[in-house]
Amino acid sequence: MKTVDLHTHSTASDGTFSPAELVDHAHEKGLSAIALTDHDTVDGLDEAIRQGEKYPDLEVIPGIEYSTVRNGKDVHVVGLYIDYKDEKYRASLQGFIESRIERNRKMCQKLTDAGMPITYEELVEENPGAVITRAHFGRLLYKKGYTTSIKEAFDRYIGDHCPCYVLREKITPQMAIEQILQAKGIPVLAHPVLYGLGKEAMDQLVSELAEAGVMGIEAIYGTYTAQDERDIKALADKYHLLISGGSDFHGANKPHIELGSGTGRMVVPFECLELIRNHRQL
Repeated sequence: MKTVDLHTHSTASDGTFSPAELVDHAHEKGLSAIALTDHDTVDGLDEAIRQGEKYPDLEVIPGIEYSTVRNGKDVHVVGLYIDYKDEKYRASLQGFIESRIERNRKMCQKLTDAGMPITYEELVEENPGAVITRAHFGRLLYKKGYTTSIKEAFDRYIGDHCPCYVLREKITPQMAIEQILQAKGIPVLAHPVLYGLGKEAMDQLVSELAEAGVMGIEAIYGTYTAQDERDIKALADKYHLLISGGSDFHGANKPHIELGSGTGRMVVPFECLELIRNHRQL
């Protein structure tokens, strides 16, 4: 059976495989398609697509993952088949990038105030060319001896609701959906199970975003259980959304997640991609 992976990360954000290495790995795994969906950046797409030209049996899909905030909690939106070279799109993306930088500077200050001095400049120097995410904070905290592991950094300091975490301001899922649609892409609600919402709250989230123009939902994901898949597929059916799926592969930053299979049981059929393709804006 032909399979795909529509949610992956490279060194352009917080993965440990370069875009070219990621594409090579997808070919080694026998995938028929891979989407590179780095956080708030399209900087790795040219390299990934060039590498994909070596493999006629592998489609490399230009994508992105937006980090947004709804009701004080993170919500991520993936864009597939975006026209990432469009100048207007790249200009509008800059606002998301600046919001992330401002959030990161505030987190540096909170960590410094807590007795763990870190500067934004250090993070950039340690990770040249990457969009700085909390994974980079975790690695630097561990490297400087402030924590005994990256996991401890998240559990005690920079995870959701921890004392040094800072939400991004004024960046909503609706804004991400609008940008993706303007770039002729397919907006997809990423890993909704991870938000820890109850049944009614989850339904409300999906209803809101469907009304805003989201076209798909990750009903298949690297860490989902069989019941998770059933629940999200039911929501997809209720709100007439396309089913997408991906591992959320980060390389060594998420060593328990493998490309194409997640924690081991994930399978995203090629047919999911065919339906998504049929809804592209040409």
